[in-house]
This record gives sequence, C-alpha cells and structure tokens, in this order.
Amino acid sequence: MNKRIILGITGATGMIYVKEFLELASVLDVEIHAIISDAGRQVMELELGLAPENLNGLITAWYDARDFAAPMSSGSSRFDAMLVLPCTMGTLAAIANGMSANLIHRAADVTLKERRPLVLAARETPLNRTHLVNMLAVHEAGATVCPPMPSFYHRPETIRDMARAFAGRICDQLGLEVPGMKRWGEEGMAESDQEEVRRC
Repeated sequence: MNKRIILGITGATGMIYVKEFLELASVLDVEIHAIISDAGRQVMELELGLAPENLNGLITAWYDARDFAAPMSSGSSRFDAMLVLPCTMGTLAAIANGMSANLIHRAADVTLKERRPLVLAARETPLNRTHLVNMLAVHEAGATVCPPMPSFYHRPETIRDMARAFAGRICDQLGLEVPGMKRWGEEGMAESDQEEVRRC
C-alpha cells in the first residue's frame, strides 16, 4: 500500500525545498495530499514563479485550507504522516497551542492526537523566546522540528544541491527511503573530506 503523506505549505520563505521534496517523493511509493495557505501561494509565486497548479503532476490531491470537511480533518482518515514545509512561526504557534484556524492547523492537530509523525520545517531567524517555547511545546506533543538548515559535507555546487539534500533529510524523518542519497561516512564522501571535518 502506498504511503499517504499530508503536506502543508505555509507562507515562509523556502519554496525551493517544497519543489525538491515533491520531486524526490514522485519517484517513491507515496501519495502527497497537499494544503497551501493564501500566504503560501503568494510566496510560491514570488520565489518560484509558480502557482500550486503548476505542481499538479507531483501532487495526488490539493485541498483548500478553509475546507474543514477534507479527509485529514478527522483521525478516522488514514494518513501515515504530515509535513509542514516551510512552516511559519504563526503556524508553529497555532499547532503548539492546539488552535485550528485552518485545515493545516487542524490536520497537524489530528496527526498529533493520532500519534502519527509530524515534521515541521520551521523557518525563521533569529529566534525569539516565543518561537523557542513553541518549538519545545510541539516537540513535547510529539512533533519533530526540522528547520531548513543546509549541510555541506557532500560539497554542494548549487542552491538546488543544498535544497535537494535537505529534502532528502525530510524524507528520512517521514520514513521514506531515497535511493542514492549521500550520507555521512558512506561511499560518495571522500575519506579526505571526512578527515578535514574531523580536524575542525
């Protein structure tokens, strides 16, 4: 049976990660059921020059963020996990405090109460005390806070390389195996690179 993942897209910067995640997921045995906020639509247009409909080939189904009758608003619907990518601090705050102002918030609340994996790619810098308190609250509720922080041990040459590596880490958190993903200490990372890092 295909894995069924809920994807919430909110209005933080980082839409390149959405596109890279969807492209990775498209070659895996997974269905993506996506919800995008109005602010998410605006930022996607600003950063990628795309409307959500341009990604239809990578999405199983879209749901309106105001549609509380959508399947993911109930725990009786069977989804395997949920990802909010990128996750605004406002969305983080709503989830941390059990508020359901839209379908993304409600789906996250359902995911937590059903004890299913919830990954929040929280995007903001620097972080204030409220952000940190909310991150701790969602962590204690069972979510994984996974900010979009690029790695460099695989020696990325482009912004897309960095975004693709982070998208691969997101897949790990959702239990999705990405073939050929470069990992620390595995073939594809030279011993000289590892030694250089160890000296730091």
